[in-house]
Amino acid sequence: MASLQPAMKKRQVIANSNRTMFVWIAIMSAVIGICAVVGYFLFQQIMFKTKVTNELDNTSSILHENNKNAQTLIENVRVLETNQALNSAKAQPSEKALQVVLDALPADANTLALGSSLQQSLLTGVAGVTIDSLTVLPQGEATASAGQLPFSVVVRSTDASSLKDLLNRIERSIRIIDVDSVTLEKSNAGYTMTIQAHAYYQAEKTVQLKDKVVKP
Repeated sequence: MASLQPAMKKRQVIANSNRTMFVWIAIMSAVIGICAVVGYFLFQQIMFKTKVTNELDNTSSILHENNKNAQTLIENVRVLETNQALNSAKAQPSEKALQVVLDALPADANTLALGSSLQQSLLTGVAGVTIDSLTVLPQGEATASAGQLPFSVVVRSTDASSLKDLLNRIERSIRIIDVDSVTLEKSNAGYTMTIQAHAYYQAEKTVQLKDKVVKP
């Protein structure tokens, strides 16, 4: 019996040591796991803060460049206001010179305004010319720079020179107009001319500040 007691105590010490070792291993594993999670979280936060900082730097750069361009634009507008060609083409003396540019290239596809301008201003006032028909067609193709507004007009006159004067008047129009085709027919009553053409418009640009959400 006396010889068994030291052996039992030895096994007990070994068992206690194993339990202690297991507890410490479990504790260290938990600590390492927590450190890994915290480290990954900190890494994500650092990457997110870096991403936000980069976006702020980019925004600051864009705003700085826009401020420089705005000053250049203001100076260009001031120069245009003194342009003799623009001032001589104003519809009303009280208008600004830049209004001529807006009249030449409107900001929207207003077919009614185009038809009214053609009928009341551009195609009238030529002696001996009568408008038989005027049709402003639906909006045509649009490019990156401008959209097109096709129209067709049929006029008649007993004098071919009057029709030539009408074409010259279209060519000198403030509004940008391209003539696609001209058909001239002669009869006992005189001359009939059919014009296929298109005007242009430039869609307006909107400049505004926007909020951008940067996701982690």
